[in-house]
Amino acid sequence: MKIRIVSSKDDINDLTRNDQTIHLAFRASSTDMFRLLKSSPRLRAVQVPPSYYKNMPNTGRTFLETQGVEIIEGDVWGHRKDIDEYYVINDKIIERISNLQSDGLDVEEISSRISWESKLSPAMVNYIIKQSA
Repeated sequence: MKIRIVSSKDDINDLTRNDQTIHLAFRASSTDMFRLLKSSPRLRAVQVPPSYYKNMPNTGRTFLETQGVEIIEGDVWGHRKDIDEYYVINDKIIERISNLQSDGLDVEEISSRISWESKLSPAMVNYIIKQSA
């Protein structure tokens, strides 16, 4: 799974129609959120750092949610955008989630373990679980 990193308003113009999951690394306005969906009509999830998540504009949040875009609180740790514009969630992590599901663990336990092992936010792990169901 690839997460496109958007670190400024200017980066919105560089999104592709195929970007489905993005991480906003700046405080986006409602207008920016409208532009996100215009640039990436297949958008399914927007990850926002915890410090921005609480202060997201209600208009933009509501617009994204009504379009079927899930807003996820979380961060991308150890990623350098100057090296790659995408943060890649390794297939081994997704396989590990599947294995834990097969073992009968509940969603909360899986997100707790995977979050600790991979530094993904519990909300992102929950999103991955929902997508794989």
